[in-house]
Amino acid sequence: MSQYLTKQQILKEIVQCGKDPVYFLNNYAKISHPMHGLIPFRTYDFQGDLLQDFNDHRFNVILKARQLGISTITAGYVVWMMLFHRDKNVLVMATKFGTAANLVKKVKAVMKHLPDWLRIADISVDNRTSFELTNGSQIKASSTSSDAGRSEALSLLVIDEAAHVEGLEELWTGLYPTLSTGGRCIALSTPNGVGNWFHQTYVAAEEATNDFHPTKLPWDVHPDRDLAWFEKETRNMSRRQIAQELECNFNMSGETVIHSEDIEKLEVSVVDPKWKAGFDRNFYIWEEYNPENSYLMVADVARGDGKDYSAFHIIDITNMKQVAEYQGKVELDMFATFLADAGKQYGGCLLVVENNNVGYSVLTKLEDFGYPSIYYSTKSTHEHVEAYAAKGRSGVVPGFTTSMKTRPLIVAKLEEFIRNELITVRSSRLLNELKTFVWNNGKPEAMRGYNDDLVMSMAIACWVRDTALVSNQRSVEYKKAFLGAMTTSRKTLNTNIPGMVGYGGTKYDNEIEQVREAIKNFPGLFKG
Repeated sequence: MSQYLTKQQILKEIVQCGKDPVYFLNNYAKISHPMHGLIPFRTYDFQGDLLQDFNDHRFNVILKARQLGISTITAGYVVWMMLFHRDKNVLVMATKFGTAANLVKKVKAVMKHLPDWLRIADISVDNRTSFELTNGSQIKASSTSSDAGRSEALSLLVIDEAAHVEGLEELWTGLYPTLSTGGRCIALSTPNGVGNWFHQTYVAAEEATNDFHPTKLPWDVHPDRDLAWFEKETRNMSRRQIAQELECNFNMSGETVIHSEDIEKLEVSVVDPKWKAGFDRNFYIWEEYNPENSYLMVADVARGDGKDYSAFHIIDITNMKQVAEYQGKVELDMFATFLADAGKQYGGCLLVVENNNVGYSVLTKLEDFGYPSIYYSTKSTHEHVEAYAAKGRSGVVPGFTTSMKTRPLIVAKLEEFIRNELITVRSSRLLNELKTFVWNNGKPEAMRGYNDDLVMSMAIACWVRDTALVSNQRSVEYKKAFLGAMTTSRKTLNTNIPGMVGYGGTKYDNEIEQVREAIKNFPGLFKG
């Protein structure tokens, strides 16, 4: 219809297109369709709203499902910005250079298929991954290298599949100053777990604690998609794929060690603590000591480099319910004192301290304090050894050793407890760590920039409860029965039977006394 427009009408259309990107794209832009070839650009309502957001907000973060045409909409907006504004500098970034180059290709295709009269600026410099218009506006593609875009002032930064860009936190620190002269940013992506820059930015945008405007576009915003479409599309997809590709679900999209569905189940029991105690108010208490219950306390000691935390849990081992928790940065001697005080507060419960590195110094101080119930284990098998039997025994060390051998065992035990709903988590701090506890090249560990001290101490607690304590239950019950029989009858053994060793000697008096002391000193262990 353009050939029938008068000069006055053309001028009017140019002005209208320059004011309204939605009007411009719906009336004059064309895109390449994989089935139908070159077709007119027609935006759906949600796409038009997104274009308006691009125009109204300086920073936009878009959490999207796949195949909604968001990259194409972004390309259309870039065309509008470059065509109707002089000297605009646009940079497209993605984790793969090809992804960024593909968006630049879409921009170029829309530009080349505009009506002749509407190309008020034409392509003057044309390269495979960049081009420049006669009005001075330019666009180029870039991979996420450390120096990408740092040396130039940007009018618009587009970060495609931002959740999948490794190290974007550091990149953003360098890129943000390039937008200081009024530059804009569009970050778009499907989710890829929690803890990364995209997740943090989107959540902060929803909470209105940063400058980004959030937009969430799950699969059903598209008017042509219904439940039948969803069921057909997801027939051969895993739960994680559905969460990532279609549902915009952060929690269920990442490669977390604990399955995302199991993490979601834990959220039901998370509550604020009844008290926040300790010198730094980081000792969270949900339940006070009950003498009828048995408790287990497990501690993870910070490395001492200031980057991680010292932490401990107190667990009711009768039902594996979290009753108290600490996480903070504290000096080793103060942490040892804190452990001893907290343990005594819960009846002198069995205390397990990870003995790696500086953990030994904490254990030494606890022994100096005379804490009554320290966990001991063998170096070779890592099996639990009762404290009264550990003294002077070779190959027995205080605490629990986390190594390449034991780490997968305790993490597997934690996963088993959570999957089977055998543990009650009260702490939001622990829950958040579980969300960022991921597989990294086959190794379970915290995502870069996050901590796993609460996760690992809880993993040790599950392992000790299910393996160390339960494995000793038979011998404990035997000793309890033996002691009960001897103390109740107050009789000595008959030494007249040939071959039987008499009870009258001091050796056996001492052994019974040892068992009696063990029950007194380790009530948590003997109650199981």
